[in-house]
Amino acid sequence: MANINLSGYNLAELKGLQFDIEKEIKNRQQQDVKKAREQILEIAQNMGISVEELLAKGGSTKAKKAGGGAKVNPQYHNPADNTQTWTGRGRQPKWVVDALGKGKSLDDLRI
Repeated sequence: MANINLSGYNLAELKGLQFDIEKEIKNRQQQDVKKAREQILEIAQNMGISVEELLAKGGSTKAKKAGGGAKVNPQYHNPADNTQTWTGRGRQPKWVVDALGKGKSLDDLRI
């Protein structure tokens, strides 16, 4: 980078330079964003992905695996309270643990 001697400039000239530099920085940042956007859209287009798909929330497989997937029907119910159900996924509810502890099997709790 060029070494510029600014000691000969008065305050008004330095502030004018500062304004011009900040304006140029802003323009360059906008150009970089525009170029990046064009590159991203070109890549998406080459892969057959629409802009809507690219910008859609929850469209990724990861989002679906992280809890946004399809609902699963319950497979088990509490014989003492049929409103309490469990899909068989995740942590076992207390009523399942209690029933298994009393010698019942999961088949005994199956809907």
